[in-house]
Amino acid sequence: MIKKIAILGSTGSIGKNLINILKKDKNKFKIILLSANKNYKLLLKQAKIMNAENIIITDKKYFKIIIKKNKNKKLRIYNSFKFFNKIFKKKVDYTMGAISGLQGLIPTLNVIKYTKKLALANKESIICGWNLINKELIKYKTEFIPVDSEHFSIWYALKGNKEIIENIILTASGGPLNKLSLNDLEHVKISQALNHPNWSMGKKISIDSATMMNKVFEIIEAKNIFNTSYKKLTILIHPSSYVHTIIKFKNGLIKIIAHDTDMKIPIFNTLNINFKKIIKTNKIDISKLNDLSLKKIDIRKFPLTKILSILPEKSSLFETVIVSANDELVKLFLKNKIKFTDISKKLLKILKNKEFNKYKRIVPKNISQIVKLNNYVRLKINSKSI
Repeated sequence: MIKKIAILGSTGSIGKNLINILKKDKNKFKIILLSANKNYKLLLKQAKIMNAENIIITDKKYFKIIIKKNKNKKLRIYNSFKFFNKIFKKKVDYTMGAISGLQGLIPTLNVIKYTKKLALANKESIICGWNLINKELIKYKTEFIPVDSEHFSIWYALKGNKEIIENIILTASGGPLNKLSLNDLEHVKISQALNHPNWSMGKKISIDSATMMNKVFEIIEAKNIFNTSYKKLTILIHPSSYVHTIIKFKNGLIKIIAHDTDMKIPIFNTLNINFKKIIKTNKIDISKLNDLSLKKIDIRKFPLTKILSILPEKSSLFETVIVSANDELVKLFLKNKIKFTDISKKLLKILKNKEFNKYKRIVPKNISQIVKLNNYVRLKINSKSI
């Protein structure tokens, strides 16, 4: 049976990994939709290789270019996710949500009704709009699988065991600056912060890894996805990134999920979780298993982990403040306008501000609340009024 597939954000790293997996079994998949923002050249190439039926390119400039460049008369081209109702005649089997940033939230919410399974790699959507996403998942009976390596590992380990969780540990490599002293952190260069030892990632997520903000985000995601308490979630430094989660159950058992630092592994498994498929990977690395080097986080080196102690247990608009403010501060660092250590100093100061602290008590009721607050926080930071 041919599986119908949609990929939102097909030209990013997650999307490209998925395309590479699908190419090996092209006759078993039908690509209904691919989407991108600006990378029209790769989008057209992917559409040709996979014989896609529809593409969406959201940037107006590149939409006009792609209309002129496209030579495939059978390929339908759109410039907005508003055309989902024209693209999806009935539910597809699998949708990958791999659009980066909060701009991925609206298409994520809107695509749920059109897919049987949603594999989601967009952390901002899970952090800021999980209560809205979960409501749609329940309404349309759509299966959900997280794509991020840690959350997929937790999901895989928890099947049938959610009720007896005692503790969930997420591991963090410590990033490229883990071995630096506190004094050295004051003088970190952009190139240093981007030089992740284990993963090849985009600039934004690489900086978040260096500050440990990425792991704070992952804790919020885990709390939302698995409907657990922050009290049951822990971060441990694990330099090799071989183990992705450790779960302690109330029956005394402990599960450890480990795999190579290769995103094709969780991506492949979200696609083939119920099929007898295999993927070629490295043999078990005994040296890494013998040297896990698990350590508690040094809060002086990674002060942004303090945020975990001020998070509300219920989903709120406060998470949008965190995501938006951090995003803008990372941009400022990448433009050499602030120091690396200023990211944490300024973000912690912003979150203590009464103007934004009040959002801990407000549950997002609709997407417009999130979008409006996101724009407001970014505007305030760039106007230097906070």
